[in-house]
Amino acid sequence: MLDHFAFLNLGLPELILILVIVLLLFGSRKLPDLARSIGSSLGELRKGMNEGERGNGQKSEPEKSRPESNS
Repeated sequence: MLDHFAFLNLGLPELILILVIVLLLFGSRKLPDLARSIGSSLGELRKGMNEGERGNGQKSEPEKSRPESNS
């Protein structure tokens, strides 16, 4: 999971420090609202990217993970 941030060279102490700073800035009551808004924004971004792919003639649905049987 932390491999996604490898280009930033963030270790566990840095991530903990960032989380503490976010907690101090926003407070414990606003964090669920903040997470909810970030999640909905991410969903809208993905939806827009999928619609953009459909407009270019590319498949927007993920391929099936099971191989199809020929019987």
